[in-house]
Amino acid sequence: MKNDGSMINAFVPGQGGLTENESRLVERRAKTLGPAYRLFYKHPVHLVRGEGVWLYDPQGRAYLDCYNNVASVGHCHPRVVAATAAQAATFASHTRYLHETVLDYAEALLATFPAELGHVMFTCTGSEANDLALRIARAATGGTGIIVTETAYHGVTQAVSGFSPSLGEGVPLGEHVRTVPAPDPLRLPGDLGTAFAAGVQAAIDDLTRHGVKPAVLIVDTVFSSDGVFADPPGFLAPAVEAIRKAGGLFIADEVQPGFGRTGSHMWGFQRHRIVPDMVSLGKPMGNGYPVAGLVLRPEVIADFGAKARYFNTFGGNAVAAATAMAVLDVIRDEGLQQNAATVGAAFRAGLADLATRHAALGPTRGAGLFVGQEIVANGDPMAAEAAEAARIVNDLREEGVLISATGPRANVLKIRPPLPFSLDNLAFFLDRLDKVLARTSVKSK
Repeated sequence: MKNDGSMINAFVPGQGGLTENESRLVERRAKTLGPAYRLFYKHPVHLVRGEGVWLYDPQGRAYLDCYNNVASVGHCHPRVVAATAAQAATFASHTRYLHETVLDYAEALLATFPAELGHVMFTCTGSEANDLALRIARAATGGTGIIVTETAYHGVTQAVSGFSPSLGEGVPLGEHVRTVPAPDPLRLPGDLGTAFAAGVQAAIDDLTRHGVKPAVLIVDTVFSSDGVFADPPGFLAPAVEAIRKAGGLFIADEVQPGFGRTGSHMWGFQRHRIVPDMVSLGKPMGNGYPVAGLVLRPEVIADFGAKARYFNTFGGNAVAAATAMAVLDVIRDEGLQQNAATVGAAFRAGLADLATRHAALGPTRGAGLFVGQEIVANGDPMAAEAAEAARIVNDLREEGVLISATGPRANVLKIRPPLPFSLDNLAFFLDRLDKVLARTSVKSK
């Protein structure tokens, strides 16, 4: 089964199994929100409350959240909630007035980046950040060509959806967009960095042959929608060299891997020992509050800034800055980056142990608390099992664990819990996964 871009783990209306109240809610959604929205899971989850790494339904049943990186420091973290409320009760406005809060946060955020990345521009969403990055890149390079991986996701604005192939054939790619194979060590021969860079160079050559000047290579630095590819550290460097040699820029999309999730570093690109030209930030930045941003080299913004003004009513307002500062403080004070490293290593070890008993578990990939687990047939790493992956995701939901699936073959379990995820939480997850895998029709070892 190939991922056609539709949501892998989607509810299909009319398949039954819902309570009377759930059926009413589904009908209300269809009537009010229209046809473009999707629900997770064969049996949708009705959630009313969150706390830490747990989510709760109306009956009080707890679900272990192993998927929502939006609440990066845990659902409803009291320090973040307090910061949001206090600032909202004091002052909330945009960046056209002098105010210390946004400057304090900008300085604190930039201090986590290499010195070459000296400016930050604030938006509300990662989609907006990538949209802004493209505008700046076009001004800086004079090019329009965009290179992304084959199942990438970078956002939903008009421009950004045009280089987000994971949205499916119903959302066409822009004519100046070229896709390259994901850095899959099973499917790219030889040295991974060399092989991935060869794909990027082929895309550059094709753009040039058609009279299109390359502007950007943009990648999610753990390639989450492509199936989660984090290793070996450093493999991205040759591809970055190729796009810069062609006169383009490199954008690191850190919306999913950023803010300490990879464990060893604050930002995913740092694992590859490179400094991007721009870095887009999003979901985890405000722990659920809509704040995002673009961190960039000063020389990249110089031409754009001289000719165009940038303004965003809510991007970088005082409430957003106070909320984001609280998130940054919690990551530091609670040691969440180190926790991601420690629990992430135990996560992969636990999955490796389960793989000795369950042939459905193929290669495990990832960094820190971002894990991709291949589901395969009979232990064959090249035999993707999309239907089995969907069953596991839905059976885990029934066991009180929330994850999803990803990748071009729809067979990679996508696991990215909030950063406070503990070893006890991991034991709960592994126990439930072991139970679910025991029901499989895939041959056991």
